[in-house]
Amino acid sequence: MARRIDVTGAGGVRLAAWEFGDPPKGDPSDNGSEPTIPAQAAGEPTASAGGPAAPADPDRPTGILLLHGLMGRASHWASTARWLCERHRAVALDQRGHGQSEKPPQAAFTREAYVEDAEAALEQLGLAPAVLIGHAMGALTAWQLAAKRPDLVSGLIICDMRASALGAASQREWADWFKSWPVPFATLADVRKWFGEDDPWVERPNPARGEFYAEVMHESADGWRPVFELEQMLKSRETWVYDAHWEELAQVQCPTLVVRGLDGELGRAEAQEMVRVLPRGEYAEVADAGHLVHYDQPEAWRVAVEPFLDAVLTV
Repeated sequence: MARRIDVTGAGGVRLAAWEFGDPPKGDPSDNGSEPTIPAQAAGEPTASAGGPAAPADPDRPTGILLLHGLMGRASHWASTARWLCERHRAVALDQRGHGQSEKPPQAAFTREAYVEDAEAALEQLGLAPAVLIGHAMGALTAWQLAAKRPDLVSGLIICDMRASALGAASQREWADWFKSWPVPFATLADVRKWFGEDDPWVERPNPARGEFYAEVMHESADGWRPVFELEQMLKSRETWVYDAHWEELAQVQCPTLVVRGLDGELGRAEAQEMVRVLPRGEYAEVADAGHLVHYDQPEAWRVAVEPFLDAVLTV
């Protein structure tokens, strides 16, 4: 169960943030009018966040902001957030163009906009200084924000995101891949089968991948379609694939854990170079996991990241 709180992002875009567990007493975003709701529910009344970040309080639960990757949504963090919220204040953000956040055609889908959205969430929800946990694109957003606003970030976990430039060929491959999707899907079972088995990008059957994509589909008049606009996803992606991001990585001053799936997109050599570039970097890898590390192997993911979190949060 998660409680939805609206956040105002860059350019006035409305973002849906999801707080797992009971909000702490004195939480500035809690107006007492919002019951807990399923993360996938739509059309519910929401609480609104506002005001500056809460002052440091040693008795206040540590804030943790979870940032999904491209095409993801906040609910993909549900298993992680469930154990995090036992001791900390865990909030996952539906980023612009994703989940239940707004998807205005005229909105900016730049790196700056994504970073400003995460910054707004930390400040409006009173989470800072917080630990940021990001997957893929969300990890890049997290380390760019940590470099920009070190006062807001006390720790960082980077999950399977490369710092190297991917290039124009990668962007063309993604555009072609999107065109290959057989949308609309007749049923969610068809979604699971295509993304878990039939997709040419799948090397071997991967039920977790099928479930991941089933979670980002919604039913329309002619079948099941993604909750996001594919063109907005390409716009979001083109703002990072042509450039490397080592310089921003080197500017991150907080403790940082770089996590890769053994069969993910981030290779071991590059991950270890990222750790070397980070002023306070550490390394972990998860066996039998692909790119969707936290979703694919939730228990092994917890084993990999929990010691780092315990060390950061007890300093």
